[in-house]
Amino acid sequence: MSDEELTTERRIMILMRKTLAKVIRDTTPEHPGLKRGISDETVEDIRLCLSMIAAREQELAKALGIEVRERPRYADEPRRSNVVSITNLKKSPRDGGYKPQDGE
Repeated sequence: MSDEELTTERRIMILMRKTLAKVIRDTTPEHPGLKRGISDETVEDIRLCLSMIAAREQELAKALGIEVRERPRYADEPRRSNVVSITNLKKSPRDGGYKPQDGE
């Protein structure tokens, strides 16, 4: 397979995984005691599909020389990175653009 075919297949796998995850999210009842809208057999089939997709994604990544470090992140799990805005940063005195403000 060419790299282009591999990347197309990889995009298909990602799309299928995300679509199945949305189906699960949409059919999961809001309260634990409620019955879900799909059968237990269908839930098991979706799990099997997701595991097959994950295995194929790893094979494709290996074929493309991509290191895969992805893992699920749960909604209540704290993020490891912290985004910092740079719009309010001041220039340093070395840059010649730093001018102390009143009170600094």
